[in-house]
Amino acid sequence: MEDLLAKALNGVDPEAPGAFFTICMNLIRLVPWGQLILWQVVFIVVGALLGWWRGRFTATVVASLVLGPVGWAVPFLPRHPPSAAPKPASPPPRPASQPAPLPPPLTSTTAGRQTVVPPPLPGSKKG
Repeated sequence: MEDLLAKALNGVDPEAPGAFFTICMNLIRLVPWGQLILWQVVFIVVGALLGWWRGRFTATVVASLVLGPVGWAVPFLPRHPPSAAPKPASPPPRPASQPAPLPPPLTSTTAGRQTVVPPPLPGSKKG
């Protein structure tokens, strides 16, 4: 502790008006800034990889920038469900004797032949 105090007070008169600022600047010069910045970049890169892998790139990069390696937990947190849009007014219910009409089958024409295309799977991006 005395060594740190000696380095902070090196060439400073404690009674001078700007002594506090000079002591603070001496302490800031002792910080290994290059290593701190390098580690922060590593934390952000690892967070970016985790976020890309889990589909939450921006949130994880920001969390890694602010929180360091603690921000790596962000892609593993549950997502908030999107806010529900207001539902449009539904049509009046059908009488029980009338079944709902079926949609027309999806067709595709390939080389002059018409084939039936199955509907997309639930959760797929097609449709």
